[in-house]
Amino acid sequence: MSRGLRFAIGVAAAGSLACSSLAQNIEAGRAKSATCVACHGPNGNSTTPQWPILAGQTARYLYLQLRDFKEGRRNEPTMKPFIENLSRDDMRELADYFAAQKPAPQSFKSDAQKAKLGRAKSEETLCTMCHLGGFKGQNEIPRVAGQHHAYIVKQLLDFKTGRRTNDAGTMSSVSKTLSEQDIDDVAHFLAGLD
Repeated sequence: MSRGLRFAIGVAAAGSLACSSLAQNIEAGRAKSATCVACHGPNGNSTTPQWPILAGQTARYLYLQLRDFKEGRRNEPTMKPFIENLSRDDMRELADYFAAQKPAPQSFKSDAQKAKLGRAKSEETLCTMCHLGGFKGQNEIPRVAGQHHAYIVKQLLDFKTGRRTNDAGTMSSVSKTLSEQDIDDVAHFLAGLD
């Protein structure tokens, strides 16, 4: 057997093991997600605007947020009892599970004029540099397309006022340039995306 063929077989086997491990993490995360449903909804599709939609977020982003809640870098008192006993493996499994879910369409109806202004403001502040063109996120950058309007507003205001700081300063800097009207407009734009 040639060296190239052995390498190809090794790469394929490694890929198969990685897929198997991910599938196991997703199933383990599904079992552990039962307590998350009360706020974040079935499969991470929250129907309550104050709680974020977790379905379709990147696994890396979800894991980092869980870790930040656990280690006190992000504060939300409601999360504390659910996070405090999670291990790193638990957090990875939950992150893999919610990342594998599909976000459901939202019932929120964006105001067309506000969404137009929000789109222009997002272009002016270069939001797509991190959140990408479809606002679906990447790595540790969250998906904000189709997120709840109220949740987007709260998070932007929290970054603006310094109540949320687990962002390495990027969102804090950007949000400080936004008026409350800008924030509402951007939220109308993002909530209307799929």
